[in-house]
Amino acid sequence: MEIVLATNNDDKVVEIKELLNDLDVEVLTLKDFPNIPEIIEDGKTLKQNAFKKAKTVFDSTGLFSLGDDTGLEVDALNGQPGVYSSRFAGENVTYDDNVNKLLNEMSNVPDGQRKARFRCVISLVGSGFTDYAEGVCEGEIIKERRGNSGFGYDPVFFVPRFNKTFAEMELDLKNEISHRGLALKKAKEILKRLF
Repeated sequence: MEIVLATNNDDKVVEIKELLNDLDVEVLTLKDFPNIPEIIEDGKTLKQNAFKKAKTVFDSTGLFSLGDDTGLEVDALNGQPGVYSSRFAGENVTYDDNVNKLLNEMSNVPDGQRKARFRCVISLVGSGFTDYAEGVCEGEIIKERRGNSGFGYDPVFFVPRFNKTFAEMELDLKNEISHRGLALKKAKEILKRLF
């Protein structure tokens, strides 16, 4: 069984492959299919973007595909950056650019009012098949970066029950509790039923 991950993000690929490693599937990526057209994430929701990624890859390859979209939802910013998390500071920006913009926009938000959550929606698309899985991890945005692991907003996303940011966690712990980890566990159950 082959499954194609509909992402060019190497950091996501590492996390997803780690979580799927006990399934009897060969995990392929977009690097294995360089002729797949660029996928424009223009959906209004994470679900729409996840589906668009998976459907585009399935249509191009004929292989079962997994697409995901993730958003950071910050209460003090009315749920922003949400679906625009990867391009919060603009197009073709770095992780640091997005974190800098987030910290700048939250510079006057006091402790106790910095609640946030990561939300991940996964879309699975195969021949005559579509399903979804969602995971949410609650936390808060701290005022300064902590930790050297992870990517994206991980250095400022703090999970109080572990007293660590995602960037301070070992990959095993992050995969167990993170939005993507929780969504992938649900997706794995779907895959196990199918295959």
